[in-house]
Amino acid sequence: MIVVPLGIASATPTITRHLPSVALWREGSIFLFDAGENAQMRLLQAGLKRSKIDTIFISHLDIDHISGLVGLLATFQLQRREKSLRFVGPKGLKEYIEWHIQFSKLEVGYALDFIELDEGFEHDVVVDEEEYTVEARPLKHSIFCIGYRFEEKDKPGKVDADKASELGITEDEQFKALKAGETITLADGTQVKADDIVGHPRPGDSFAYITDTEYCPEAVKLATNANILYHEATFGENLEDKAAMNGHSTASDAARVATEAQAKLLVIGHFSARYTNPFVLLKEAREKFFPTWLATELRPIFTDPAHEKGIVQAKVVLKELNDKDDKKSYSKGPHKGKSGFRPRKKRMGEDRGQRRDGGSYRSRGGYDGPKRDDSRSDRGGSMDRSQSSGSREHKPITPRPRYDDYDRF
Repeated sequence: MIVVPLGIASATPTITRHLPSVALWREGSIFLFDAGENAQMRLLQAGLKRSKIDTIFISHLDIDHISGLVGLLATFQLQRREKSLRFVGPKGLKEYIEWHIQFSKLEVGYALDFIELDEGFEHDVVVDEEEYTVEARPLKHSIFCIGYRFEEKDKPGKVDADKASELGITEDEQFKALKAGETITLADGTQVKADDIVGHPRPGDSFAYITDTEYCPEAVKLATNANILYHEATFGENLEDKAAMNGHSTASDAARVATEAQAKLLVIGHFSARYTNPFVLLKEAREKFFPTWLATELRPIFTDPAHEKGIVQAKVVLKELNDKDDKKSYSKGPHKGKSGFRPRKKRMGEDRGQRRDGGSYRSRGGYDGPKRDDSRSDRGGSMDRSQSSGSREHKPITPRPRYDDYDRF
């Protein structure tokens, strides 16, 4: 399984962070946890096909967690989706989606299946498929909120390749039957039992999604022995009172859940916009639970770290500077000189030291070009400069902000 954070902001987006959404990729299918504004664009940028979305899990009905749903539905219709789309979330989710479909006159040509949970439920297995299950538990937030645990069922054991080669087992169908626990018969009549060549079943991977909650025992139950625990860390420990008042967690709270649940990896996200540098939250969490990562948008996280090797590798090309011309210092500019100032190119027909208005600075007596005529009527006649300048309208200079729309994009 691969977890891809799509949006890690809390409540409001920033220049570098988008509204909450996390994608889980498994065997060609995508499971979306929350769908904040711009979720479908982040899916594209992550290289994840929107048509592969199987189920959308919604934690709660705050607008920052559901504002990207209607856009996704419209895109599915334009893509002529035929496969049904499943939604899991709190009661009221179906009404929200159906109202927007009706209001926008959106024609949906595929089935929408809803699994809604009532406030007050204690525990439920909301999805039970052949290869995986999804468990839901209530969290502790200012409104009804749900946490999820996606867990694969036990996987078949590995086939002993050496024994298979000795016995002459080469066909894919034979391996498939053995992994399913069946007994196969070879061409010479030899029967091979699954226990003779297949190892013990392997536990499946698990992922817990916990957001918008204070510390609570239900969060620990969802995260127990999880390969990846994605937990909100909206505030730092110094704002613990503010976190409790708004139904959110600090980075220390997330680390506490990971420690008690014995999770393998904690990934913190859902950062308040006040933290331009969330590394302070990472430091706080690692003091209590060291295997903690900062969620980084579009950066994949693998449940099996071995799968990550060879996929993301930095390439560094070193160039030997053997030529003297290549060793020049570019800090001084491409011209010869030590001042770092690039001189203006001389125009055609212009002598050195000559000004554009015909004057020059050749003589030490100063500028010898045409002089300014202060007697012109548009300059106020014989009025002196101090009086003239005092009557002008001075426009205030508005400084350009460091980051505006032109700088960002």
